[in-house]
Amino acid sequence: MLRKLIGLFFVGILSYAYQAIQPPPPKLCGSPGGPPITAPRIKLRDGRHLAYKELGVPKESAKYKIVFIHGFDSCRHDNFAKFLSPDLVQELGVYVVSFDKPGYGESDPHPKRTVKCIALDIEELADQLGLGSKFYVVGFSMGGQAVWSVLKYIPHRLAGAALIAPVANYWWTGFPSNISKQAYDLQLLNDQWAVSVAHHAPWLVYWWNSQKWFPSSSAIAHNPAVFSTKDMELVMKPHWQSRMEYAAYIRQQGVQESLNRDMILGFGKWEFSPLDLANPFPNNEGSVHLWHGDDDQLVPVLPQRYIVQQLPWIHYHEMPGDGHLLHEAEGVADTILKELLLQKK
Repeated sequence: MLRKLIGLFFVGILSYAYQAIQPPPPKLCGSPGGPPITAPRIKLRDGRHLAYKELGVPKESAKYKIVFIHGFDSCRHDNFAKFLSPDLVQELGVYVVSFDKPGYGESDPHPKRTVKCIALDIEELADQLGLGSKFYVVGFSMGGQAVWSVLKYIPHRLAGAALIAPVANYWWTGFPSNISKQAYDLQLLNDQWAVSVAHHAPWLVYWWNSQKWFPSSSAIAHNPAVFSTKDMELVMKPHWQSRMEYAAYIRQQGVQESLNRDMILGFGKWEFSPLDLANPFPNNEGSVHLWHGDDDQLVPVLPQRYIVQQLPWIHYHEMPGDGHLLHEAEGVADTILKELLLQKK
């Protein structure tokens, strides 16, 4: 009888543990009980929908067409075009489309998403919107990391690209162990744990990011400790306060296929290493730029310095005293745009 009770106890513990690590199904937009569909969306070849938002001049009259990839815990409303001078946008004829990455906002989840998928989604979005054979891509933070996928899988579609404070994966092949370890150790301890779980035990990410026993990801918890002095000044500005109006929209379908999937992909095993990429513009017909603040407390700058040493065709811009939100400072987005579009190739 005692053995049976002990057996039942362990079965109960295992059952509880199994249930604890299982994420709830996403609340699909437009489904019964799910969030409403309010955004324009395209239907992809695999049946998923991608929500998007257009800013700037009409694409029919635009000279430059840009696809923007938002960062972690963000959405199509977090478009760097918001920080551009309206006069500059009109003068240059710039059109910018941003989109909700799968699982965010009103874009359908993609549980089988791979590193390659974001590049193919962008290509299909550009084709359905009629952006032409070539377009520019700009990405911020986790969206900046996604630009590596675009450079790998659809370089022939690019007129140019910019990565703004891109997240690095400490397990990319090609990183010397001392570089990756030093950068990893620069994170807060709870962030070291969070990315390690995403890399080594992706099946545990939902539980880790929802449990209350240990501190989880600073980005998910909106921990101000990861903001630099300049970042703290920027988050007090009206545009950050207005972000509260759509904060719930970002996670409305659930966190598993948005935030957690981003972490699993971003810090998981990649199909390639960015350090092995070839120059997508061997004839100088375009350019790739990487921007990073040297006081970024969320994404350490150290890996970027090594990457650009290995990829000398990247135009590197390190911003002294700037943090993670460098493009939100006055005039910086304009500078990023002009360097990308107007720099002599």
